[in-house]
Amino acid sequence: MQYLYLPVVAFLAAALVLVPVPWHWRARNVGTLAIITWLFVVNTIYGINAILWAGNVNNPAPLWCDISTKLIIGANTALPLATMCVCKHLELVASNRHVRFDNVDKRRRVIFDSIMCFGVPLLFMALHYIVQGHRFDIVENFGCQPAVYFSVEGIIIVWLPPLIFAVATLVYAAIALHHFICRRMSFAAHLQNSNSALTTQRYLRLMAMAVTEITWGTALTAFNFYNNIESGLRPWISWQNVHSDWLRVDLFAFIELPPAFIRNMFLVWWAMPASAYIFFFFFGFGEEARKEYRKVINAFRRHVLRQSINHDSAFGSNIPSARQV
Repeated sequence: MQYLYLPVVAFLAAALVLVPVPWHWRARNVGTLAIITWLFVVNTIYGINAILWAGNVNNPAPLWCDISTKLIIGANTALPLATMCVCKHLELVASNRHVRFDNVDKRRRVIFDSIMCFGVPLLFMALHYIVQGHRFDIVENFGCQPAVYFSVEGIIIVWLPPLIFAVATLVYAAIALHHFICRRMSFAAHLQNSNSALTTQRYLRLMAMAVTEITWGTALTAFNFYNNIESGLRPWISWQNVHSDWLRVDLFAFIELPPAFIRNMFLVWWAMPASAYIFFFFFGFGEEARKEYRKVINAFRRHVLRQSINHDSAFGSNIPSARQV
């Protein structure tokens, strides 16, 4: 009973992360849209898992576990890649390099970011099979988890890439911040001259979100990595040896697990919901969000409550209407 809050936490995180979708979609910001997509997918998986495996370690949906565990592996790489793309764009916008941001450049950026945020994670999802010693694990209350053969190969494929992309993100962020500090007095004019849709406030908000997300995610990735290899790595003898019992599903009931392991599971599990809440904190209270909230409220009043919405109430303007003048 004490773990019933887990699906609520996960589904709420999945819902909140969708709030900023409209304005990021209009801006064609693939990096932030990728963050939204992967956080929504993983938190939805977490919520469903928390319901299906509440208080049990049964295996009622093996196909679901096959798919969801691969998506979790993909998200571990996709999220640092997405934040890297965001910071890369911020560095480009703030730099002295001449950038036109015309339709050709925007299309090129969309293609590049899409490959990085969705194509590369798919590649690592496929590569995971190399170090997938068995089908998957099931942990009571948390559901199915990816299985990794803890070896040097496992480090290279599963653990090292997210850390490399996190370092790249921080490098881009540091350079972008340097550009901002150097021209902070004229930064708004620089953004306007560069033909970017960003304002100084949006620029700093994107920067703060990316750095916060990558710092939080990297810290937990490193913590999880340390916990998994603390007891030592396993030797890679051969492909046949690693995959000799591949169809096995390991089941872990709470009563069999040490308290330290359960605490670590909770901490790692919270990484995705907390990342979604952090994202919403940066984008759920800005001016774009308030405009969208007003649109939804006015649509509800107009179509459900059948109220008449004039220009003043819809946009919060203090300018008198023609009838008042």
